[in-house]
Amino acid sequence: MNNRMHRENENGPRGTTDRRPRGQRDIAPTDFIRSGVDGESFSRRAVLGGLFGAALVLGVGKLVDYQIVNRDAYLEQADMRRRIGATLFAKRGTIYDRNGNVLAASAECSNVYVNPQRIESRKKAARALVDVLGIDRKFAAEVVSGEGTFAYVKRLVDREDCDRLAEKDIAGIEFEPAVKRVYPYGPLAAQVLGAVGFDNKGISGLEGYYDDILTGSDGYVERESGAGGSFIAGGDYEKTPATDGGDIVLSIDADIQQAAEEAMAKAVEDSGAKYGSAIVVDPTTGDILAACSYPTYDPSDLSTARAEDMNLRVVTDAYEPGSVFKALVCGMAIDMEKISPDTEFSVPASVLVGSDRVYDVDKRDYTMTMTTREIMRRSSNTGMVLVGKEIGADSFAKYLKKYGLGTKSGVDFPGESTGIIRKRSEYDGSSLGSMSFGQGIAVSPIELVRAMTGIANGGIMSTPHFLLSKKGEEVDWSSSQKRCISEEAARQVVSMMETVVAEGTGSAGQIDGYTIAGKTGTAERAGEGGYEELNNMASFLGFTSPDNPRAMVYITLDGTAYTSSVAMPPFKEIMRAAISSLGIKPDA
Repeated sequence: MNNRMHRENENGPRGTTDRRPRGQRDIAPTDFIRSGVDGESFSRRAVLGGLFGAALVLGVGKLVDYQIVNRDAYLEQADMRRRIGATLFAKRGTIYDRNGNVLAASAECSNVYVNPQRIESRKKAARALVDVLGIDRKFAAEVVSGEGTFAYVKRLVDREDCDRLAEKDIAGIEFEPAVKRVYPYGPLAAQVLGAVGFDNKGISGLEGYYDDILTGSDGYVERESGAGGSFIAGGDYEKTPATDGGDIVLSIDADIQQAAEEAMAKAVEDSGAKYGSAIVVDPTTGDILAACSYPTYDPSDLSTARAEDMNLRVVTDAYEPGSVFKALVCGMAIDMEKISPDTEFSVPASVLVGSDRVYDVDKRDYTMTMTTREIMRRSSNTGMVLVGKEIGADSFAKYLKKYGLGTKSGVDFPGESTGIIRKRSEYDGSSLGSMSFGQGIAVSPIELVRAMTGIANGGIMSTPHFLLSKKGEEVDWSSSQKRCISEEAARQVVSMMETVVAEGTGSAGQIDGYTIAGKTGTAERAGEGGYEELNNMASFLGFTSPDNPRAMVYITLDGTAYTSSVAMPPFKEIMRAAISSLGIKPDA
């Protein structure tokens, strides 16, 4: 038995036969994988070999693509990555007034930016930016610590400040060529000129209206840069020069404009009005010598500008004109030969206009006999209702079109309002009566001025305009002139307007040595509940030397508790400036 058990121990368990040579060790399963004995090890080796082969083929393919197939394209991309481009902004054309004074021009400046990767001392760089450019300390610290290679610090920086900053010779602070608008007269005529954006494009006023003339063609510059974004001295350099924009000359007179702005600022303050506007025009040509609204703004600092203050209200706003409109109504009736300055009317103390009773400002309680001249001199509302009846609704509507009311005046300025003029088919029982004394109708001051040039200029209306020449070529506006009433009718209306100033409601508008023809206006402003007391549009329109009119001034003060009397002081100040600047001689 012992021998049998020994054989079993030598040969393994019963039923098995171990034929390994004596002394051979056991082989672990992992050894089969290393030696490539079974099918699994062969499969894995094949996969690894396939992957290696595919990678080799892909690499060769890429190499062929880079070196042969798309070689030029990849070279161009690599070249672009090491070239930095910048726009060379064209200078906008210069804007001159009628006497050659520069109102707006372009000056070279720079946009300051940083490449944080080149900055050696962030604290030193930030301090320099704060000291020279006056920027916020926190912003300066953030911008010099950025992760990129380019960040704007401040745009449109004056050359002097750029030079001061450059003298500090701080690596990473860089300068980009740019141009900006400068205004030798400061904010003078800001609403007329308009504003220019960072892209050097006009965004309002005449800068926007004539942007196609003023804007030139930008150029471009490319320079080779290193890995950090800095320019390589002696590297590739390519430049396409900019082409500057064209110059324009305006009809504006800087001296008259200055007087107008100062006068309106004072008038608004003195009268408590919300807004005030003035426009000065040569009625024979349509040249706008001055135009402004108050409050105004500074075009060199748009961050402080209110949108409403950027509006030139003589163009963009519409109002009920009030009694100034009576001059146009008289022109209608005289042109129709229905009346003359000497026609007499029995003028009652009040008249019914629709469902409203209309009175004169004197609140008399009796009927008076008045001539048309007297109606104008007193600015009688009840008398004008009678004049309106002589005209009739159909003819009234036709003359509104002859005066160009309800349509754009043709002024070369954006945002013109056409007001509210009812069609003849929309007239109701109050329309004719209320429009006869300047209510129930809304027009922009520029529209009214155009119509009134027809009164001052022998019945021929001139189109108000700002542009005199562009790129050295004069602009002819004479073809837009249009007759509205006869020369004789205009002459008779002017005569009555002279009476208004000489001895009527406009007497405060007299200027020693000069004949002034004018008409006052006080229109109650309409609110939600109807016309509001102590909320008036006070106005005055007048022109000097009626035989040879060269200056017409129209003043409006919106939202004042006062009557047209508050429009007289600014009128006189502005008219005196026009007389002086234009060299208008006193009456013989």
